[in-house]
Amino acid sequence: MKKQVKNRNIKNILSGIKFYDEALNTGKIISVKDGVARVAGLSGVLSGEMVNLGTSKISVYMLGMVLSLENNTVSIVVFGNDTELKQGTLVHRTFAIMNIPLSIKLFGRVIDALGNTIDGGEKVNSILNRKVDTKAIGIIPRQSVREPMQTGIKAIDSITPIGCGQRELIIGDRQTGKTTIAIDTILSQKKFGYLYCIYVAIGQKKSTVAQIVTFLKKVGSINNTIIVSATSSEPATLQFLAPYSGCTLGE
Repeated sequence: MKKQVKNRNIKNILSGIKFYDEALNTGKIISVKDGVARVAGLSGVLSGEMVNLGTSKISVYMLGMVLSLENNTVSIVVFGNDTELKQGTLVHRTFAIMNIPLSIKLFGRVIDALGNTIDGGEKVNSILNRKVDTKAIGIIPRQSVREPMQTGIKAIDSITPIGCGQRELIIGDRQTGKTTIAIDTILSQKKFGYLYCIYVAIGQKKSTVAQIVTFLKKVGSINNTIIVSATSSEPATLQFLAPYSGCTLGE
């Protein structure tokens, strides 16, 4: 009799541990709206952590990132078509903060905001990842701005000299040549110096991005450039992530 009671207690303890583990690491979607899913459960999830939205841990349905932690729910940004998600869909932790792969082989390629190659070429595998939301290096530890960066446009190089490591904002109305300045700067590096360039296309048409890639290949400047594409046809969540991914590659 004592042995049966002892076995029953062990089973209750194990079932309690299993339930607690599921409550910490799994959840269910309550609602989905505008690319954001509200999920019940996931008590142990971390802010910025990647999660898998799908029916099981093995069959990954869609990738998401935790943005806000509330008392009983978690808000997750969905990197995909949120209309395919339904109430009750399971969500699993990945135990990894949002990151993208880093590799020298990414130069000359077109990637999406998640770091996946989308130009139809060979897939780039990397064992080195970097967190997307990483605090930038402070001003004092950085190397001083001592080397000029030529844009190839005389009006800019003579009036507004730009140094390597310096941040410069190109701002203006539509169709005023902002993209042209960026592309000309990439082209000029082949003549004035070999600098790594990262071009992030956000909200542009796929045809425009394709034209830029074709032009860079034609002039031979694609080999030192990474194109991060988040076109207007892609979800707003990927367009939100794209600049963070570009800065992560640059840092």
